[in-house]
Amino acid sequence: MPESSGQNELGEHIEIITPEKYGGTRIDQLLVTLLPNHSRSFIQRLIKANLVRLNGEPVKASVVARVGAHIAIDVPAPISPTPTPENLPLDIIHEDADIIVINKPSGMVVHPAAGHTSGTLVNALLYHAGGLSGIGGELRPGIVHRLDKGTSGLLVAAKHDQAHRELGRQFRQREVKKEYVALVWGGIQAGRKINLPIGRHRTERQRMSTSSTRSRTAITEIVKAELLDGLTLTGVMILTGRTHQIRVHLAAIGHPIVGDSVYGGTKHRLAPKHRTVASLSRPFLHASRLAFKHPRDRRQVEFRAKLPKDLRCLLRDLRKQAQS
Repeated sequence: MPESSGQNELGEHIEIITPEKYGGTRIDQLLVTLLPNHSRSFIQRLIKANLVRLNGEPVKASVVARVGAHIAIDVPAPISPTPTPENLPLDIIHEDADIIVINKPSGMVVHPAAGHTSGTLVNALLYHAGGLSGIGGELRPGIVHRLDKGTSGLLVAAKHDQAHRELGRQFRQREVKKEYVALVWGGIQAGRKINLPIGRHRTERQRMSTSSTRSRTAITEIVKAELLDGLTLTGVMILTGRTHQIRVHLAAIGHPIVGDSVYGGTKHRLAPKHRTVASLSRPFLHASRLAFKHPRDRRQVEFRAKLPKDLRCLLRDLRKQAQS
């Protein structure tokens, strides 16, 4: 049975030796059974945040625990109901009394969650703006849409509830134009539309899939394409906003995003012409253009963000190699 070191300001540390009757059980199912005070979704967030270790190593939710295996769980202290404002650098593209448009760096999480209680975009926005809309909830003030941790680029936040409601309506009714730059494996042509529903993966719950039994409509369109000798630099528009949509769709048609370790975009063996991509520590995905109607007067506004330095340098090297 679980042994706990107790709760303190840093959280709780729990250790489990897998009982005989649970040998062969998936580790996420095992922990849900043995830790009834924590929900399945919370357990899965802990696993995704590498806060669960099997015999000393981080583990995936689908791994099976053997009898006698040692499982260690670090449960973070409860997140403060209101995120703490933090003086973090922000690349502000536009700001007025209603909205703030940020060029989010890769590596920054948008809002607090298990394993990420500080250092998020919400923490930075609260310090900078002083107040945001409350519609998103206490942990997601002002957040109308999100970008993955590894994705850089444009994101708009609402400073008050009226702006939040209007922006939310535009996102739901697919009036917002969102364009991304993605570098993918293989050759792909502009004009291709991917219309595949997306839902939670049946066994690996931290992933999304186009073969889920419970899925929602998702539409992605390739609007630009530059062939780079075995790779393609693409401009991608999304008409819907599903979790991991671009990453899942491109992987589903055989063109995963370079650097995306979750959806098959990293390779252990690289041809000499592609070895420069080994330096990339995140998916080559950047939200480059965002257009919508301003929530106050409904005038059309558009914002753009250039590729960050890590992606620019990689692209420069690949273009040189393609021309040589």
